[in-house]
Amino acid sequence: MTRKIARMTAMLARARSVPVSVILTLVATCLLSTMSSASRASSSTTSPSTSAPPAAEYHALPVCHEPAPGHAGCLALALAPATAAARLRTRPLGDPRGAAVGMAASAETCARVYPACLTPADLNSAYFPGEKPAAPDSEPQTIALVDAFDDPNIAADLKVYDEEFGLPPCTEANGCFKKLNQRGEVGHPPSTKTEAEREEAEGWALEISTDVEAAHAVCQNCRIVLVEAENSAYPNLIAAENTASGAVAASEISNSWGGSEAELSETEIAAFEHPGTVITASAGDDGYLNWDQWESEPLQYDEPDFPASSPTVVAVGGTHLTLGSSGAWAGERVWNDDLEGEHEGASGGGCSLRFQAPEWQHAVSDWPSVGCENRRAVADVAADADPDSGVAVYDSVPYPFEENGKKRTSVLRWVPIGGTSLASPIVAAMFALAGGAHEVAYPAKTLYSHLGSNLLHDVTTGGNGDCDDDYTTCTGSMKPLLSPFDCGAGTLICNAAAGYDGATGVGTPNGIGAFTVSGEGQQSEGNPESKGGGESGSKVEGEAGKGGEAGREHTTSGGEGAGTNSTGTGPTTANTGGALNSGDADQGSPLGTGSTRLSATSARIANLALTAKAATAIHQGPLSISQLAFAFTVNATIHVHVALVRELRSAGHLHWVREPGAFNLIAGKGGNRFRMKGRVELAPGRYRVTLTPTGGSARSLTFVLR
Repeated sequence: MTRKIARMTAMLARARSVPVSVILTLVATCLLSTMSSASRASSSTTSPSTSAPPAAEYHALPVCHEPAPGHAGCLALALAPATAAARLRTRPLGDPRGAAVGMAASAETCARVYPACLTPADLNSAYFPGEKPAAPDSEPQTIALVDAFDDPNIAADLKVYDEEFGLPPCTEANGCFKKLNQRGEVGHPPSTKTEAEREEAEGWALEISTDVEAAHAVCQNCRIVLVEAENSAYPNLIAAENTASGAVAASEISNSWGGSEAELSETEIAAFEHPGTVITASAGDDGYLNWDQWESEPLQYDEPDFPASSPTVVAVGGTHLTLGSSGAWAGERVWNDDLEGEHEGASGGGCSLRFQAPEWQHAVSDWPSVGCENRRAVADVAADADPDSGVAVYDSVPYPFEENGKKRTSVLRWVPIGGTSLASPIVAAMFALAGGAHEVAYPAKTLYSHLGSNLLHDVTTGGNGDCDDDYTTCTGSMKPLLSPFDCGAGTLICNAAAGYDGATGVGTPNGIGAFTVSGEGQQSEGNPESKGGGESGSKVEGEAGKGGEAGREHTTSGGEGAGTNSTGTGPTTANTGGALNSGDADQGSPLGTGSTRLSATSARIANLALTAKAATAIHQGPLSISQLAFAFTVNATIHVHVALVRELRSAGHLHWVREPGAFNLIAGKGGNRFRMKGRVELAPGRYRVTLTPTGGSARSLTFVLR
């Protein structure tokens, strides 16, 4: 998830002794206004230049505001100058400090003023060198881009972008480009209703420019359909997603946004299960389990972003791309600019707390070292995402900033953009170049079939945790799953290595061959109607036990009963169609079915404890139920029913009342972590969470919320 612009700019001001208003102004400054635009219609490689300024002179800032609960955030970042030399280089000549910013001149100038402003030719050189591919005429490809709010200038901005680089025109008139609202209507774009929404929409407009231009840069004969949700609330983004897969019938859908997987409904999950459609999703911009939010956002979730965490999509991580002097690919490492307290973005990822690993991921040879056990790992593949190696984007929607205590806006024109928002449309467009899904139900499987081949760049350097895969002086531990910062030495969910790793998946593209089917058995992945991954339909009326001190773990012999007695201690009947299924599950659908084969012998839960973030949240309130996260160990892979009760007094007696959010999960042998579900705010009081394993004794933990 992106971080608040206000937090980032305040931090930069403290670190650099630069007024916040100046930094916000500099975000909107990209180029020298006196430079000419003589480079238009040139598609030459401009970025790998010896005259490019050092990346250390710039800072990355999030394009979108931090999302509100129940909303998603876009995952683009823009560069802003952070040193006197950079400010002098980027400030329009003749403008006094604090004056209104000037306009950009050209993409060529952007590449000379900033560390990088990559062109379509650069992306070609990096990811399909020596090829000039086009989507096959026999299988016309339509890339749908799902975003929030409206970009009123996107058609005009795309025209400027195409002319700058000599690309084939992609317009509404020639049928290449279309803009729809979430209902699939033309000519009725979303409208903002408040000043806060207007400011949020201006950030999303830059995200939209990134998505549309990056997709067209890679697949220049693809049809582009922009589907704009009314706002960034999940229900509206889901409606737009359904339009992209339904009315648009897109062959590829890119999602450059993300949010919490903990609060998802069945409807929201189902929107991303469309067998035979390529659906890509950005892995996130805040590192492994969003660890870099801890310092200023300690109560944020510690989980991978959704929809990237869904096993039905292609989760796209981020790298820092290096091009040689000739413009050819020279190397990539995991994108991680969050080192030494900088907090400037890192590729997202981690083990899902909600979904199982699909069989093609679970089957990679180094899976035991990934550390996710039976859980879905993010990411599947990666592409350029570091703003320091960012792509030139043109945007003419006025961007908000503050100057001398007053809110102003300025047009950015050309600006370098990074974030996994960039990586997602790149990968979606490369699938389009290869002809789409080729009838593979879940096309991520195609990428895994090429793992270790020369069709992929195997990224083996860096990590997206706090340690960046360097444990000389840095420590990290995945056990007992209480650390939100790093997965630990030798664990591949956050550290790059030969073969599969969570930070970059199977690697980055080296030609479009990795997106094509090879070998047998690729045409079908079982029953596309098979669903799972959601909350159980069963209702548990009874709750186990009474008493217990705050924070004390205890065992009950009965567990969460299925009877109607409010203090029932009858036999456990936990439903086994849980939210997180076993690696032994029927793999007809990556979301799993009810045919899991799990141990039911002497199941024992131990070491039940609040995570560090949850313990902090309980003492700071108010508290959403989804902020309650717990860790525990189990001696076998087993179904577990999870429930929360609250102690209330009625008619002079204390009794436990069930809170919403009960669910089922499948816990893997060893360490586990889970989060309660829902969007309700918990009232002060005494609570108990109870875990009841099938065939074993329940384990409870009591705590007090002040």
